[in-house]
Amino acid sequence: MGWFQRLSEGLGRTRHVVKQSMDQFLGRVPNENLLEDLEAALLTADLGASAVDRLMKRVREETRGADAKTSEGLQNVLSQALYTILKTASGPTIDQLVAEGPKPFVTLVVGVNGVGKTTTIAKIAQRMTQAGRRPLLVAGDTFRAAAIEQLQIWGDRVGVEVIRQRHGADPAAVAFDGIVAAKARLVDMVLVDTAGRLHTKSNLMDELRKVKRVIGRELAGAPHEVLLVLDATVGQNALAQARQFHEAVGVTGLALTKLDGTARGGIVVAIAEALKLPVRLIGVGESADDLQDFNAEAFVAALFGQSSSRS
Repeated sequence: MGWFQRLSEGLGRTRHVVKQSMDQFLGRVPNENLLEDLEAALLTADLGASAVDRLMKRVREETRGADAKTSEGLQNVLSQALYTILKTASGPTIDQLVAEGPKPFVTLVVGVNGVGKTTTIAKIAQRMTQAGRRPLLVAGDTFRAAAIEQLQIWGDRVGVEVIRQRHGADPAAVAFDGIVAAKARLVDMVLVDTAGRLHTKSNLMDELRKVKRVIGRELAGAPHEVLLVLDATVGQNALAQARQFHEAVGVTGLALTKLDGTARGGIVVAIAEALKLPVRLIGVGESADDLQDFNAEAFVAALFGQSSSRS
């Protein structure tokens, strides 16, 4: 199955919520009741109040014209408006950042518990090795012995060295060791895992700031990327997490996982509208091939069940 087909299937639940509302327009002149139903559907899909307001303003303007008096015409209006928003969430891919950035390119991976940070790190490392690059993994989640072992298992699986210390060690000290090792080994990329933490816990966010400072002291300009991993199934809470992590450590890129398990896939739009942070990666499954570069055109096409030039 090609990536676009997997993406389209992954967004099936979200698409169903939106399409049900749009189908009401078939053969009818849009009226305020229909428009309110559409607005409710977009909010249910977690596109966010700000993005929905912007979209509905565009829809109300366009539905005065004959071409928007069908569900297909309305879909085209929404597609173009969504693409305009999502273009702000497009940016260089992980591969481009590593290829064009300093060596080693250091990525600090952050997020709350259970979003898939370690798996995302492993998939990125696998991608790097397949491209002929040398990544290094750093087991900075020292709160859970299982997290260290999980990263080691992934490292062994994809053939990548893991820098680790004992359970309970200072995460900043592990990060320091990782940067020292990376410079000595002349690797291309360092992926620093961190413990999952609630974005509302100030002491844990302070610790994350310390890890970032230590990395920067050992390697000027690092970390070059602060990648926040978000679980799409939590909807608007993902936006709240993004805001607070961004305020705490200056997020530079996003990875959204589990888009295949939710009707809230519109959260990508909400985050793009609110924060203008680039979405680097989106995931629609468990395999390595199910985590791919974000592409605004393909995302909009998959959301509406259209064809895409991206396959």
